[in-house]
Amino acid sequence: MITFDQVTIQYDDTAEPALHDVNLTVEEGELCLVVGHTGVGKSTLLGAVNGLVPHFTGGILYGRVTVDGRDTAHHPPRELADVVGVVGQDPIDGFVTDTVEEELAYAMEQLAIPPATMRKRVEETLDLLGLADLRHRALYELSGGQQQRVAIGSVLTAHPRVLVLDEPTSALDPTAAEEVLAAVTRLVHDLGVTVLLAEHRLERVVQYADRIVHLPGGGRVTSGPPADILRTSDIAPPIVELGRAAGWSPLPLSIRDARRAAAPLRTRLAHRTPAPVRPLPTVDRPRLLTARGVTVTYRGVPAVREVDLDLHEGEVTALMGRNGCGKSSLLWALQGSGPRRAGTVRLAGRTDPHTVPAVEARRLVGLVPQTPADLLYLESVKAELDQADTESGSDVNARTVLDRLAPGIDDATHPRDLSEGQKLALVLAIQLSAAPRVVLLDEPTRGLDYNAKTELIGVVDALAAEGRSLVISTHDVEFAARAADRVVVMAEGDVVADGPTAEVIVSSPVFAPQTAKILAPLPYLTVDQVRTDMS
Repeated sequence: MITFDQVTIQYDDTAEPALHDVNLTVEEGELCLVVGHTGVGKSTLLGAVNGLVPHFTGGILYGRVTVDGRDTAHHPPRELADVVGVVGQDPIDGFVTDTVEEELAYAMEQLAIPPATMRKRVEETLDLLGLADLRHRALYELSGGQQQRVAIGSVLTAHPRVLVLDEPTSALDPTAAEEVLAAVTRLVHDLGVTVLLAEHRLERVVQYADRIVHLPGGGRVTSGPPADILRTSDIAPPIVELGRAAGWSPLPLSIRDARRAAAPLRTRLAHRTPAPVRPLPTVDRPRLLTARGVTVTYRGVPAVREVDLDLHEGEVTALMGRNGCGKSSLLWALQGSGPRRAGTVRLAGRTDPHTVPAVEARRLVGLVPQTPADLLYLESVKAELDQADTESGSDVNARTVLDRLAPGIDDATHPRDLSEGQKLALVLAIQLSAAPRVVLLDEPTRGLDYNAKTELIGVVDALAAEGRSLVISTHDVEFAARAADRVVVMAEGDVVADGPTAEVIVSSPVFAPQTAKILAPLPYLTVDQVRTDMS
């Protein structure tokens, strides 16, 4: 179905090729998981499948890429639209209509498909993806998982033979992610669609993959069965890391298989008490922020309902819950920039950030939004840092902070050319230049690979050690297990759970990390805890 024959792709502004001498064949009806660290060429590989590379991106393509017999060098994306469907990271960016039914029909209208056929395909797609009850709903009213299914359906109605998905679960809570992946696997198994899927959160998708396409760096590409590739790869989900540590063979890729293999390990660890992931405080932590009765509404609909919250010095709090439960609304209300219908927020028992100018509010509470690039509007990294120093009114130098968070970023680089991890570091440096005692991060792990998440945990630990309080809104349960002292879970605007990380997430079948599920009822959260007690 898809063939790369000695493919090399060289961009004009790079010394080394993004892909080098790639030979790859993807058969019909395969679900191929594309893995690799940030910047190794995954997006280039996916873009080459539908002709975006090089027709849209520029650069030189050597060799030959064919999809269903069509050479992409001679067929631009518009001539491959009936064969290849592409769904990007953010489904909203791809929507062009107002309702679910209109969005499903749009691609067929562009392909001049007869109305009778369009109606039939819309009905089939609504049923296939479980969207029938949503057909007349406005797209902006849907949850993240529903939007992702609509995005997949909008390209599926054209009956493509190949589906390319770029991090389809990156912005989704665990339940919504399972809904999307169930829909994708159904396409593979029932319709024979070939799926090429890139995802950083391998723990969510590896069990569904028929094959892994691994980009180790240097433009190289290897492929093979998931267990074979992951046994030696430098990137692996916790379930594989645990299997390596325990010496399991073959490596389990699903929780069910891992629990079967883990019986001897559970027996071995039964009388051990794992050390906490983060050191417990030896004294009571001073309170930095107090929120009481915080309520946020939009057009009369409550998004946050009378939330009470205390944040303490040196504490890392993970804010979790399904898409649309009010996490982001709560963060913006705490920072002071977002709307608040009722309630109070006090820092050091006195100042409410909602009642002071924005510049002063930044010195009290810093917030990094879901898309850090939204705060980057100047032409160079240096210009952004200089502007931050001018506005901060503190003695903290933004360049110094950035060098501590992500060394080696050149002053002359345009912010839009940075990797996701570097953009996050830049915006965090800009916010920290105002020296806030409370730092709020909204989905900071989106688009980050495992290495970048580990680096982010180091940054979080360092900020907590300085006495700051951090709140991290996240769907990434593995990150929360490694980074947070405390977990707050929201549902429909209410706080439904609040306590130490081990107590809250282990008791939840949705938010428990893989290690906890495999070794339950033992209180282990991370592979590092297991390694320590096995040694």
